[in-house]
Amino acid sequence: MSTELIEIFEQEYRELRPRAPIPALDIRFRRFTSLNTTIRLREGRLLVRLSDLLEAAPESVHHAIAHILLAKLYKKPIARSHADRYRRHVSSEAVSRQAEHIRQTRGRKTILSAQGHIYNLDEVFESLNTRFFHGLLGRPTLTWSAHHARRMLGHYDAAHNTIMVSRVFDRADTPRCAIEYLLYHEMLHLKHPVRVKAGRRCVHSKAFQAEERLFPELEAAKAYLKRLPVR
Repeated sequence: MSTELIEIFEQEYRELRPRAPIPALDIRFRRFTSLNTTIRLREGRLLVRLSDLLEAAPESVHHAIAHILLAKLYKKPIARSHADRYRRHVSSEAVSRQAEHIRQTRGRKTILSAQGHIYNLDEVFESLNTRFFHGLLGRPTLTWSAHHARRMLGHYDAAHNTIMVSRVFDRADTPRCAIEYLLYHEMLHLKHPVRVKAGRRCVHSKAFQAEERLFPELEAAKAYLKRLPVR
């Protein structure tokens, strides 16, 4: 546990809560699979866990992290200067590259099967690839989710080159256009990777959105997804 880091957290604590006594601090770096940062108050002690990717960050970034975590914990406004400083650091090319690397090497990805009870994602992918991408997109690993997820309906994981679609759609009464739209959206992430511009991540660029609108049954698919109950 770094003495310097404890002093940084104590300083930011005094800025946010000048009249409150500072709890004992337990700050540790962990080999997370992402840029995780957590803070909890347990039995009068503040437990802080930070990704080891942040250990070599500049002191100003450590101040930003301390401020953000403490402000969130005690429901205080987060200073824009700290938020911008932290965002610029984690969005930098070097840190983004490191984060992607640890996700690949440390992360575990549950891969089940592209073949569902009703729909085969490999077949749907190839059909969409031919219709919209001239067959030029390399096929990533395709898998149905392990559970009937209703919040994350589809997801492209660039670190593992995997597209996951929620198993909740693998049923006879799901219109094919809904499956196709979900997969088409994730395929666009393959074609239009996330960009960092002025310290901000651009996930759905203008080109991405324009191409998404080319899906012929877009409104019907979105209408079906809106009717899906979230549990």
